[in-house]
Amino acid sequence: MTRHVLLIEDNEQNRYLTTFLLQQRGHQVTSAVSGPDGIELARRVPFDLVLLDIQLPGMDGYAVAAALKADARTRAIPIVAVTSYAMVGDREKVLGAGAQGYLEKPIDPETFGSEIERYFAPRGAP
Repeated sequence: MTRHVLLIEDNEQNRYLTTFLLQQRGHQVTSAVSGPDGIELARRVPFDLVLLDIQLPGMDGYAVAAALKADARTRAIPIVAVTSYAMVGDREKVLGAGAQGYLEKPIDPETFGSEIERYFAPRGAP
């Protein structure tokens, strides 16, 4: 089943790989290279999932996740952080900001698609 994913990632190579892997599984991917751009897109387009880098210029992923969860238009969209932050406490901080999932970079191309698909809300769910 095709899903529409918002990828908020400033690194061009990471955007390319993530987009490629998700498109290979039949999903549509829209990218934003900054937090504010991603928030604006999420407010206008109905996405099934947000993949969020944490280390973004200007507005970090924690602030982006919190903003998305604070807005009635976007709070129901599941957020999965895909980040190189892997120190003790980073996972908890990401989840505390509003993400439902956390994946460490570098991603594993063999398992990435199935790992992400676990976070899609069932169709018709609020």
